[in-house]
Order: sequence, then C-alpha cells, then structure tokens
Amino acid sequence: MVLVGSALAQQTVVANPTPDELLLTLKESEFNFGKIPQGKPVMHVFEVLNKSKDSLKIENIVASCGCTTPDWEKDKSVAAGSRTKITVGYNAAAEGPFTKNITISYNGGQTKQIIIKGEVWKTPSSSAPENKSLNDLKN
Repeated sequence: MVLVGSALAQQTVVANPTPDELLLTLKESEFNFGKIPQGKPVMHVFEVLNKSKDSLKIENIVASCGCTTPDWEKDKSVAAGSRTKITVGYNAAAEGPFTKNITISYNGGQTKQIIIKGEVWKTPSSSAPENKSLNDLKN
C-alpha cells in the first residue's frame, strides 16, 4: 500500500486597486510633523497622482478644524497619469498632541482622507533674561 501525502498550496491574494482608487493616489496619506513650536505655523505638501484613465477633479477639501488650512489648484482638472499637490497648513496655537483629518471630495462625491499629526510644545512666554553683566564685559 502506498500513501500519498497531500501538500497544502499557499495562495497569495493580491488586491487589485479599483479604478476609483487609482483616480486619486496619494504618495502618503498621513504626515507627522513631530514636535513643533507653539505659535509657528507649519505646512506639508501631499502629492497626488492620477493613475486612472479618467480625469480627476478635486472639488473641495475640508479640514476638521479652523486651525488646519488646505490649499489646492481649485480649477484644475488632473489628466490621466498627471500629478497635482495639496498643501496643508497647521496653525500650532494650542499646546499638546494633535491629529487632524482632512477630507478630499472629488469627481462627483468620492472622498478620501489625509491626516496630519504632531505635538506642539509651549514656547517661553518671554525672551531670555537681560544679561546685566554685559556692560562689565565691554570695558
């Protein structure tokens, strides 16, 4: 009697992106500023690539609060294979960690989110104290 063992074949499932996913492809969907000083606005540029066969029209971009300001080419239609940029500014007014969601609306109601995050450290309320010994050094 001969026993035949069966081998279990491994399958790798590769997810194929849908045409909608290819339409607005982001180089990164999240950016961490790290530690930033309070009162110093920062900006980051998100690169957008249209990998589909259709044109891309970013209709609106809405941030989760007024401290975050998105900017993009509002009247531009991004052709297939072309790129555009979304610049996101953050006004680091409040101390502490932050995570802000930015929603991109495009091509008739489709949406995607990008995220910025980081931590704002409190800057000193006054400049360095006056050095009263400075006059002694001038003599």
